[in-house]
Amino acid sequence: MIRSHLGPAKRWIATAVLAAAIAWVAADAGAQVSNQIQLAQRDFNAGNYALAISTLEPLVAESSSNAEAFFWLGRSYYEISDYDSAVARLEKAALLDSKNSLYQQWLGRAYGGMADRDRSFSLAKKVKRQFQLAVDLSPSNLEARRDLEEYCLDAPWIVGGSKDEALEQVNAIAAIDPIQGHLARAVYDREALKRLEDAESEIRQVLAADPKTPDPYLETAQFFQSENKPAEMAQSIQAAARVSPNDPRLPYFRGVAAVLSNTQLSDAERDLKAYLASTPQRSDWPSHANARVWLGRLYEAQGKRPEAAEQYRAALQLDPKLKDAQIRLSRLEKSK
Repeated sequence: MIRSHLGPAKRWIATAVLAAAIAWVAADAGAQVSNQIQLAQRDFNAGNYALAISTLEPLVAESSSNAEAFFWLGRSYYEISDYDSAVARLEKAALLDSKNSLYQQWLGRAYGGMADRDRSFSLAKKVKRQFQLAVDLSPSNLEARRDLEEYCLDAPWIVGGSKDEALEQVNAIAAIDPIQGHLARAVYDREALKRLEDAESEIRQVLAADPKTPDPYLETAQFFQSENKPAEMAQSIQAAARVSPNDPRLPYFRGVAAVLSNTQLSDAERDLKAYLASTPQRSDWPSHANARVWLGRLYEAQGKRPEAAEQYRAALQLDPKLKDAQIRLSRLEKSK
């Protein structure tokens, strides 16, 4: 037997030094992984999804147990509409951290992208299961509750659509956050009950509640846009600007309101072009395709038909299924 020449005290010191060295290496490796994830998040927030993917793919290959890295990788693929890759990465994140409500919610959204693309009932059922799981894991996740409400309103009954279940979510949201409750109930009143006056009443209660963040105001602006009420839309935009004057979405909404009212079209053109030039394409922001459509409508109002057609074609390159652009472009081409 080979015996150590170190005494007990020296052996203990050597062991402690080795353990400290191992811990330091592990901590350093963890810090490097964290730094890479933060770098990818910055790229993601800037709309550089391909760059975020190029950072995260090697990272998950080396750190296959890091749920956060898989989550942001899945989010990045989702933003470029690569739903197969998004699902694969988000499934891994949800498996590694099965109690994380946000991971389960975004996996549901990724399933939704696949279900819409493939017109798949089986995938649609997965969407609802994921949203329900996200709510069960974190009842205060109001975005997941809104997702579940809208799924229950939009989906046919055969894949779990249910007005009653949607109303359950509305009531639960209202009990947690009255402002979000009014927004959720406005959707329910309009989509489930077809009561536009009731929906508008809920929207006006949001404005009366004086939210401290811009998102509720911008959601009310979207409502008034859909109802072709540019004056009310402008009021919502002004309120959003008071609480967040530098919100990058404001130029889009200002431009749309001006086009709807057919006023200050030169300012509207500037705003819509600024939105296109300065914001990334994000699934939770107004799409660049829609911004192109509104530019087309602006040019039509000015009698600039070739410029309008150019914008509609650009919109369809970004979103080939955009019906408004299809209809407006077809009408222009037929009237030549």
